[in-house]
Amino acid sequence: MNPIICTRIPLPDPALVAEAAKYAIADLHESLGAVQGRMALMSPRMRPLLDGRRVSGAAVTSHNFPGDNLMIHVALKVAERGQILVLANGGSSQGALWGDVACTFAAKKGIAGVIADGSVRDVEALRRMKFPVWSTSISPSHPEKRGPGSVNVPIVADGVLVEPGDVIVADDDGVLVIPQAHLTRAVEGARVRAAKEVAIRARIEAGESLFEILNMEAAVGAAGIEQIDKTWLEVKSGKS
Repeated sequence: MNPIICTRIPLPDPALVAEAAKYAIADLHESLGAVQGRMALMSPRMRPLLDGRRVSGAAVTSHNFPGDNLMIHVALKVAERGQILVLANGGSSQGALWGDVACTFAAKKGIAGVIADGSVRDVEALRRMKFPVWSTSISPSHPEKRGPGSVNVPIVADGVLVEPGDVIVADDDGVLVIPQAHLTRAVEGARVRAAKEVAIRARIEAGESLFEILNMEAAVGAAGIEQIDKTWLEVKSGKS
C-alpha cells in the first residue's frame, strides 16, 4: 500500500469500550481464548512509563519510517477525545516517536493514551504529566519529519496486528488489542471471570484451600503425574 492518511476510523460501541476499562488485561486476554488471546497481546517489552494507569479506547494508528515521526503529528491531529494513538516504526530506537510537547497537546485534546512500538523521550516530564504512555524503549534520539508513513491503516505494533478502530486496553500488565468483532465476547467473558474471582477470594478468606477450590487434584490426575508420599532422595535411592 502506498503512503496514505485516512482521517476517520470505524468506531466501536462506546459502552463496551467503557466497560472494558473496568477489567484487568488478564481477564480480557483469557476471555479471548488461547489463540486469539495470544494474537492480541503485545510482548512484555511494551511497558508503561507510569504505574497504576488503565486505559481503553479506539486505536488511531500511525506507521512511521524508522528515525522519523512525521505521521504521529498527523495522527494527533485527526484523533478524537478518548481515542488511543498506536505509533509504530518497526520497533526501531532511531528517532523518538513521542515526547513531552506532543504529550502536552494530546492531554489538552483529551487523547486517552499512547502506545509506542519504538522509543519515547522526555520521560521525566511525561511522568510528571501523568499521561498514560506505553513503549518498547526509551531514547532521546532525534526524529526527522520527512516521512514516508501512513495514518489509520492496519499496522503491526510489537508483533500484533492493529487495525484502526480496534479497541486498545492497557494496564500495568501490558497492552491488549481487541478487534471489534471480538469486543463483546471479550467484555462478557471478563465480566464473568471478574465475578468468579470475587467469589474465589471470599472462599479463601473463609478458610478454603485454593487447590481445592480450583479442583487442582483432578487437573494433576488428568496430567498423568504420579504423586508419591516420599522425599525425592527416597525416590532416588529406591527406598520403600
